Amino acid sequence: MSASARRVPGETRARPNFIWRHLIEPYLYISPALVLIALVMVVPLVIGLSYAFQSVVLLRPSAGGWVGLANFAQLWGDARFWRALNNTFWWTFGSLVFQFAFGLGLALLLNTQFAGKRLVQALVFLPWAVPTFLTALTWSWLFNPVIGPLPHWLAALGILSEPFNILGDPALAMWGPITANVWFGIPFFAITLLAALQSIPGELYEAAEIDGATPWQAFVKITLPFLAPMIAITVMLRTIWIANFADLIFVMTGGGPANSTQILSSYIFTTAFRKLDFGYASALAIALLSLLLAYAVVLLALRRRFVRI
Repeated sequence: MSASARRVPGETRARPNFIWRHLIEPYLYISPALVLIALVMVVPLVIGLSYAFQSVVLLRPSAGGWVGLANFAQLWGDARFWRALNNTFWWTFGSLVFQFAFGLGLALLLNTQFAGKRLVQALVFLPWAVPTFLTALTWSWLFNPVIGPLPHWLAALGILSEPFNILGDPALAMWGPITANVWFGIPFFAITLLAALQSIPGELYEAAEIDGATPWQAFVKITLPFLAPMIAITVMLRTIWIANFADLIFVMTGGGPANSTQILSSYIFTTAFRKLDFGYASALAIALLSLLLAYAVVLLALRRRFVRI
């Protein structure tokens, strides 16, 4: 019997139907969303990246045009860029360490039963609901040497010789926005880590207690391994957010004094919207994007290698 004779009836129609239903039709349904994403995200991103290879200065529109890698060459020799990069590291690292430590502590506390737990939980999550601008204004007032309480408290404790403007001291100014950012970001870690803690089976702690494990051993051997995947993701996300988060710095110090609190994201903003140099600002943005992408790739690779749960 020939191959044509053995062919199942309707087979020639089944294959086009399969291609239509599984390879073409689904994409037609999501095509409006894809077009919208391309228009809102992809197109502006491509245009913004192209600015890094052009001279786009609004005050000198006639001097525009392609300049190749000139903006990146300027970036390499820009002392303010390297100062902002160093500040970005300390701003991100300092904020992240304290946010994670206090967030983990609050998550462990809220994972227990005690009187007034609901009230404490509401108060812990309150900073996350406060607008960033209001947070910055509040902490600026707290650090004010005339009417703010913090300089006077620090002087009374002997930490400061006298109440003075901490935000105006280049050696200490960064601690102001870091303190505000820690207060603002603690709820993120508290919420996410609390959710992860509540997913740990209680039988594991009961078995550890029967075996005579101390609370510290239970924390190290049970809690941390189960929290490791969530810690890796939250640390990565929060690092990216903090590195791009210039709102507190812009309102509290404006990047000063003497660029001591200028980070890359605030430097990008001032370059673009104060100097109106969008070409150089785009080059700065690409540098920050590259660093954050490299960080995310390394952290995800470490997570796949060491986190087994």
